[in-house]
Amino acid sequence: MLASLPSALQTLANYRIHNTRASKEVVEKGKVLLDAKTASSLGDDAWAFLEQLTLAAIDVANYEVADECLRQLAAQFPESPRVDVLSGIRMEATQPPETALKFYDELLETDSSNAAIYKRRISVLIRIGKIEQAVTELSDYLDTFYTDVEGWVELAELYSSCNQYTSATRALSHALLLAPQNPFYVLQFAETAYTADDIPLAIKMFMLALDIIDRHASEESIPTGVSIRAWYGVKLCCRALSERSCSSASDTLLPKNLPLLDELSTERVLTAYSAAGKDNATGRELVLSWMGPSDRSGSRLHFVR
Repeated sequence: MLASLPSALQTLANYRIHNTRASKEVVEKGKVLLDAKTASSLGDDAWAFLEQLTLAAIDVANYEVADECLRQLAAQFPESPRVDVLSGIRMEATQPPETALKFYDELLETDSSNAAIYKRRISVLIRIGKIEQAVTELSDYLDTFYTDVEGWVELAELYSSCNQYTSATRALSHALLLAPQNPFYVLQFAETAYTADDIPLAIKMFMLALDIIDRHASEESIPTGVSIRAWYGVKLCCRALSERSCSSASDTLLPKNLPLLDELSTERVLTAYSAAGKDNATGRELVLSWMGPSDRSGSRLHFVR
C-alpha cells in the first residue's frame, strides 16, 4: 500500500488541477490515503484533498468516507463557510429537501454574504420543482452577486424551461456583458433568440459566435463542434427568412446579402457532414434531405461530394 501512496497523491492532484470529477476513482485512491492516515502529512494540500474526497464520496454514496472527511475538516476549520457548504451537500444526499433548506436558511441568517449557500439553496428548489421560487431567489441573488456569469446562464435556462424565452435572452445578455468572448454563451443566446422567433437577432448572434470561433481558423477549414452548430443556426434563420416575414422584437436589422449568406451556410454545413466520412453516412443523408434539391444544385453539390 505504501508504494501506491505517491501514485494516488499524484493522480488526485492532477484531477484537482484539471477539475476532473472522476468520483469513483477519487474515492478508490483517496481511501488509500485516508486509511493510511497520510492526509495530515500533506500540509495545505490535505484540506483540498479532503474536500475533493468528500464530494466524490457523496457522489458514489459512500457516506462513511464522506463523514470522516467532514469530521477532519470541521475539526481543522470550525465554522468554516466552505465546510458548511460541504455539510449541506452531504445533507441533501440523504435528508429531505426541507431539512437542507432549513439548514441553508439558518446559515444565511448568520452570514447573508455566503454566495455558495445561496446557490445550494436555489439548486434544492430547482430539484424539487419549485421553479418560480427558484427564479425569484436567483434574480435576488444576482442583484447582489452580479458578476456570477454561471448564475445568469442558470437563470436563462430556468426561464427557457418555462417557455419565457424573451426573459431568457435578457438574462443571457448579462452573461455576454461579463464574458463577451465566450462563444458558447453567444451560441446559447442565438439559439434562445431563434426559439423566441426573433430571427434577425438570432442570425446576428449566430454570426457573432462564428466570428469568435473562426477568428483564428482558415477560411477553408472544416466546421466542427460549436462552429457547425452555429452554421446550422444560420441556415435555419436564412430558411425562415426566405419562407415568411420575420419581425424583430429587439429591432435588429437583417444582415446584407442574405442569399449569399444562405449559400455560404449551406456549403459550410454540407462540407462538415461530407468530411465526416462513412461513420456519419446516415446523419449526412438526413442533412442532405433536409437541405433539399435547391440547396444542392450545380457546382456546390459536386464540391461537397
